[in-house]
Amino acid sequence: MRDVFLYGTLRHAPLLAIVLGETPPGQQAARLSGHAVRAVAGAPYPALVPAPGESAEGILLRDQGPRALGRLCHYEAAFGYAAAPVTVETDAGPKPAQVFLPDVPPETDGPWSLGDWQAAWGRLSEEAAREVMAHHGRLSPGAIGDIFGMIRSRAHSRVLGATPRPRAPIVASADRGSVELLAHRRPYASYFAMEEQDLRFPLFGGGYSEAVTRAALVATDAALVVPYDPRRDEVLLIEQFRPGPYLRGDPRPWCLEPVAGRVDPGEAPETTARREAEEEAGVTLERLETISRSYPSPGCSTEFFYIYLGLADLSRPPAETGGLEEEAEDIRRHVLPLEQVVEWADAGLLDVGPLELSVHWLARHRDRLRTAG
Repeated sequence: MRDVFLYGTLRHAPLLAIVLGETPPGQQAARLSGHAVRAVAGAPYPALVPAPGESAEGILLRDQGPRALGRLCHYEAAFGYAAAPVTVETDAGPKPAQVFLPDVPPETDGPWSLGDWQAAWGRLSEEAAREVMAHHGRLSPGAIGDIFGMIRSRAHSRVLGATPRPRAPIVASADRGSVELLAHRRPYASYFAMEEQDLRFPLFGGGYSEAVTRAALVATDAALVVPYDPRRDEVLLIEQFRPGPYLRGDPRPWCLEPVAGRVDPGEAPETTARREAEEEAGVTLERLETISRSYPSPGCSTEFFYIYLGLADLSRPPAETGGLEEEAEDIRRHVLPLEQVVEWADAGLLDVGPLELSVHWLARHRDRLRTAG
């Protein structure tokens, strides 16, 4: 059976073209009687559920070849979906087809709108699908499913990264379109990923560079926040074991840091900062002030930081330790006089760059914040 009925996110033409590797040549409107398309509870995608008296609207992909069917099966299997036979209604009459369904029907929660999904999730899903399909023939669908959360987070970072932002006026006016991409490879992909490219870029003196190979750790965007009580002139810092210093051979791989967390797919960085302050620091932030939006290490990583100061009431310090058990977090919280932390920064005793940046920024803005607070 080579006809496929699509009822959900693959009705988004750009996403479908990425999955198939081409624009599908033949499709028509179709309906599956006795079923409805419903939103999956807590997720942006829909489910096909039995619904007597209703009809699920979709499209019928006609006469798909082995290559297209293989790519569709690879994409759907990454989410635990497999093909099942159905008979759909078209303007030309009933047609046998196959539809992709999960092994276990998910819990649903009301109607689902393709238009609303396209506005909120379309671009992000296109980016995620590009990585999923790049693994076709290299990773099993199960392995892709295991890391799909990070695939989607990396996709969200690329969407955020494509948004223009103000830059210093002396920075080169050339844009990414002027870089000649010759080859792209992804030699490693798991919780993090490594990507490698052969490229040529415009030179400041004119012309182009020779072809060079550049690689980077592909990480996600992160939101960082230092909770500060202007009335008490105190900050809250967290301390935890860190694998980076440990792998470097640091004899004391525990670090003082701002509160921090990955920006989840579809989430605004400000929302991440507030959520992480409650999860990691046990405090509710009253207001956020932007300290920095920046790359911590642009020579070797895509990681991008949104760093905030979070005004908070620290008169009732949270529990000394905390963190999410499901994320194996073991966090110690410190509420400290700002003056003490500034002295440590001046003495070179803080070894996490974003924290040192935040402390120096806070020292400059302290009087304004205390007056306003």
